[in-house]
Amino acid sequence: MNKSEMQIRMEEGRLYLPSDETIMNAQLTYLDRLYDFNQTRPTELQKREQMLKEMFAEIGEGCYIEPPFHANFGGLHVHFGNNVYANFNLTLVDDGHIFVGDNVMFGPNVTVATAGHPVEPSLRRHAAQFNMDVHIGANVWIGAGAVIVPGITIGENSVIGAGSIVTRDIPANVVAVGNPCRVLREISDRDQEYYYKDRKIDLFL
Repeated sequence: MNKSEMQIRMEEGRLYLPSDETIMNAQLTYLDRLYDFNQTRPTELQKREQMLKEMFAEIGEGCYIEPPFHANFGGLHVHFGNNVYANFNLTLVDDGHIFVGDNVMFGPNVTVATAGHPVEPSLRRHAAQFNMDVHIGANVWIGAGAVIVPGITIGENSVIGAGSIVTRDIPANVVAVGNPCRVLREISDRDQEYYYKDRKIDLFL
């Protein structure tokens, strides 16, 4: 099937109109599948796993998303590695692509957005949009209520503090917090000994 001009512009990261009929008709199909996923029962774990494999662009083994889950295209442009865990109310604005490495953890109410709108108001009156991909490295933990804006890269092993607004790239192996999110410190040898303040690690896996 031939793509509309707006679909091509969307895929190329250019300004486009998301109200394009071809885009909207396709999007509704994906949102119907997302709706069905959110209606599954807690005991239907295998059904959820199979549905995610059908919904996502890519998804590895051992991934779990706690409903309700929200995504503009139902996961169509989402790429998960292995063992990704997401708590309640993960919102993936997946008009663009979202790449998530292995062993990433999302706290409740995290938003990852790829869609942006121009500052120029005349374009926004027509709901013009552009998309910038987001990349999240392996072993990242994103705390509850964090927001990641379009075009961001977060390096492997890093921790994003709860409530942070990530407006710039975050390097690997750091703890970053705040609005806007900034590097607080590097992950250090002390983190191998203590899991919280002065509490020593006593679980060895």
